[in-house]
Amino acid sequence: MGTTATSYLEHLDAGRPFDLPEAMTGTLRLDLRDDGYTEHWYLTVADQHIRVSRSADDADLVVRAPRAVFDELVNGALPPGTALLRNELTLRGDMRLLLVLRRVLPGPRGARHPRELGRAALARRSAPAGRAATGGPDGRP
Repeated sequence: MGTTATSYLEHLDAGRPFDLPEAMTGTLRLDLRDDGYTEHWYLTVADQHIRVSRSADDADLVVRAPRAVFDELVNGALPPGTALLRNELTLRGDMRLLLVLRRVLPGPRGARHPRELGRAALARRSAPAGRAATGGPDGRP
């Protein structure tokens, strides 16, 4: 199945700077619902860092979904935007903080950074005729 949302949030590297706008600050509360019980996670965003704790305090953005949906989100199987459009995820508060959630969650499995793809395409174009260039250490373009 992969990682659970609880495990992912417990091990979220709070010391690691995330790719967030420098001025982005705020709080998010993630409400993971499961069989009549709600597990609350509280994320505090400041200086491109995120601190994770367990709290049901009010937040700038409250994100609610069944635990199974959060599990899909942390495994890269479901993008937050898709879950929102399917009404599997509900939000209340400052929608700009949804960017934080998108940056904290992993992308789809097997996804590659656009720059990596561009470098591989450029290498293929500049390779001598009859000789293929490889784009990465695994030999894939």
